[in-house]
Amino acid sequence: MSILVDENTKVVVQGITGKEGTFHTTQMLAYGTDIVAGVTPGKGGAQVEGVPVLNTVKDAVKLYGANTSCIFVPPPYAPDAMLEAVQAGISLIVCITEGIPTIDMIKTKRFIREKGFVLIGPNTPGIISPGKTKVGIMPGYVHKPGGIGVISRSGTLTYEVVDQLTRVGFGQSTCIGLGGDPIVGTSFVDHLGWFKEDDATQGVVIIGEIGGSAEEEAAEYIEREFAKPVVAFIAGQTAPPGRRMGHAGAIISGGKGKAEDKIRALREHGITVVLNLGQLGKTALEVFKGPRS
Repeated sequence: MSILVDENTKVVVQGITGKEGTFHTTQMLAYGTDIVAGVTPGKGGAQVEGVPVLNTVKDAVKLYGANTSCIFVPPPYAPDAMLEAVQAGISLIVCITEGIPTIDMIKTKRFIREKGFVLIGPNTPGIISPGKTKVGIMPGYVHKPGGIGVISRSGTLTYEVVDQLTRVGFGQSTCIGLGGDPIVGTSFVDHLGWFKEDDATQGVVIIGEIGGSAEEEAAEYIEREFAKPVVAFIAGQTAPPGRRMGHAGAIISGGKGKAEDKIRALREHGITVVLNLGQLGKTALEVFKGPRS
């Protein structure tokens, strides 16, 4: 099994005719993702890699049964693209776009959550259920089907962690990039709740980073409600206060969001924390003692 996406996921790519949209549509198709349509207003009737281009998301839902959107739309227009997807009935939105104005994202996130739909991102590599589908820009070849869920605030570190897991024999059920912008659609706790209900997920790896309190909230949730084993890594352990490290959300401010605070909170709630990323695979062998793939 997996969470949120699987072989039944039908994807519409918003912004499919742009450079990034076209390139990553090709990559997703090569992985086996069922991309049923693309949307670029004013370019309906065209095709990208055999995928029909439509003028509206509503048409993609009506004509092809799209249930998931992958968005490659420039920042000023991405909020409207997300809202269009929601209004068309798309229940899962994956927004790759980086740098959407915070005030716009606050309103957009609220609207999506009030509808009961799920937003991954913005500024995310996406989501992949290995061997089934990938909706995003991650390199599919490092992933392998299995029983470990991965939730991450970092794109490139996700690929390193997945590669280590795969090399020591642990495949993945689903891997999610939460997104690196200040306002993102889902949290560690959201995905832990879904992994909790997924019988095929035997354990979870959390990749956190400085800034915010998402990891501390996850630590409390794990001790309270999540019985499966968890391994965590926090990026930015040497970051100085006040300096942004990589992501807009990765900044220590107001005395909060420091790596040592997150590490301490995770350990206090019984979670194994890896300090050296290069040791994550070895630690996984010790913590995840169930069957490997």
